Amino acid sequence: MRGPILALPCLTALLGAALLAVPAAEARPVAPMAMVATASPGGTALPVRDQAPRPHRGEASFYHDRFHGREMANGETFRQNSDSAASRTLPLGTRAQVRNLENGRTAEVTIEDRGPYAKGRVIDLSKSTARKLDMMEDGTAPVEVRPLPGNRQD
Repeated sequence: MRGPILALPCLTALLGAALLAVPAAEARPVAPMAMVATASPGGTALPVRDQAPRPHRGEASFYHDRFHGREMANGETFRQNSDSAASRTLPLGTRAQVRNLENGRTAEVTIEDRGPYAKGRVIDLSKSTARKLDMMEDGTAPVEVRPLPGNRQD
C-alpha cells in the first residue's frame, strides 16, 4: 500500500518541474471561450470564440405572482411589469426577442434570472411580457427565443 502513496509526491515533483521548464515568453492570455456542441473528430464539444447564442424553441411560461418583489439571480428585484425573463442557458444580461409561435407576436426581454425548472420550458416571462405575447389565458405558449446581437450587458 505504500507504493501509490510514495508515488504521488514524486509525480507532483515531476509535474512541477515540467511546468517550471516552460519559458515565460510562451505564456499568453487566453480569451474566454464558450463550449458548444459541434461535430468534432473526437465527438466532443469544440471551443468557439465570440459565438452568439443560437435561437431555440420551446414552451414559455410566466412568473407566478408570489415571485413579485423577490430577488433574481442578478441581485435585482423582480417586478411583474418589467421585461425581466429567466433562462437556464442564456447569460444574465442578454437581451432577447421572444416570438409566440401560435400568433407571431413578439416582445424583447432581458435575461435576469435562472429558470424555468419545469420540464419542457425554455423561458419564464413577466406578466407584462406574457400579455404582449397574448399567452395569459393559456399560461404557456410555444416560443422562439432569439438572443439579440451585441446587447449583452456586462
